[in-house]
This record gives sequence, C-alpha cells and structure tokens, in this order.
Amino acid sequence: MIKNDLWIKQMALAQAIIDPFQPSQVRDGKISFGLSSFGYDFRVSDEFLIPRPPKHAASIDPKALEDDFFERIRTKVCLVPPGGYVVAKSLEYFRIPRKILGICTGKSTYARCGLLINITPLEPEWEGRLTFSILNPSPLPIRVYAEEGIAQILFLEGDPPQISYADRKGKYQAQKGITLPKL
Repeated sequence: MIKNDLWIKQMALAQAIIDPFQPSQVRDGKISFGLSSFGYDFRVSDEFLIPRPPKHAASIDPKALEDDFFERIRTKVCLVPPGGYVVAKSLEYFRIPRKILGICTGKSTYARCGLLINITPLEPEWEGRLTFSILNPSPLPIRVYAEEGIAQILFLEGDPPQISYADRKGKYQAQKGITLPKL
C-alpha cells in the first residue's frame, strides 16, 4: 500500500525518517518541496559533481570510477549541459523503516524541460542522503536550483523483508556526501 501524508508526517516527526522535514508544500517562487498527498518532494543540495574526464579516459567504468573524473562544485544554480549529466545529493537525510520501500520519480517542473532524474529504490532500513544523476537529453543547458525541489519519494509498505539493507551491511549505508560507485 502507498503511504499518505498523515503517515509520512507522523513517521517524520516520531522517527525522523526525513530530516529536515517540511510538513507542507513550499513554493514562494521556488520549485516546490515538502509533504504532498502521497509522497515527499525532496530538495537537491548545493553540491554537484560535473564530469570532467581525464584525457586518458576511454570509458566510464562503474568498477573503477575515480574522484578525478569529476569536478566538485558548490553553487546555487547548476547548469546541466546538453546531452550530459551531473551527480548530486539530497539536502534531506532519509531513514527508511523495515517494512517500507521508497520509489523516486522526478518533478513535473523539470520533466517539462526534458530533465531526467535517476534514483534507485530506497531499500528497507537504508539511511543516508540520496546520491543521484540529473540527466539532460535536451539540446540546451538546463538550470537546476539548489535547495529547491528535485524529485518525489513515494513510500510503499509491504511485509518486512527477511534481510534488510542494514542487515546485509549495504555499501551505501549512512552516506552523507555524494558517493561514487563502490564494489
């Protein structure tokens, strides 16, 4: 079952599943963020990784992606290049309960500009700041505004898993910064 705003608010206040938590939609000239009817619109932080491959790089290898592949920037507005991508993190820190799976989807404001957000599921008992890709398939740069809404999480409840992400000591547990692929 998908969880509604009442459940999300209760869990955010009682168990800090979202920190910081915004109990209503904030707009005020910003791309909205905060609690919605059946989800939570989270924000992108002001830290981005921009691909700047070394001259010797022939491909992107998820088994050996080095920090020198990227330029790390802090900015209030990040330009995602045409046909390119950046890597970012959420401003919010998430703690997913054992019976919950989080599914993320991009916000319509950015989708209408062609921007794609790639985020994997938030597994039961995973916690941390989300690391995700922001892709621009359009022919022009697209502006991404830090500390404003970027995507929405839907919380789905199921029977508790036999082994959670925390039980198996997942490699991305409790990440706080932008985390590159790990083996």
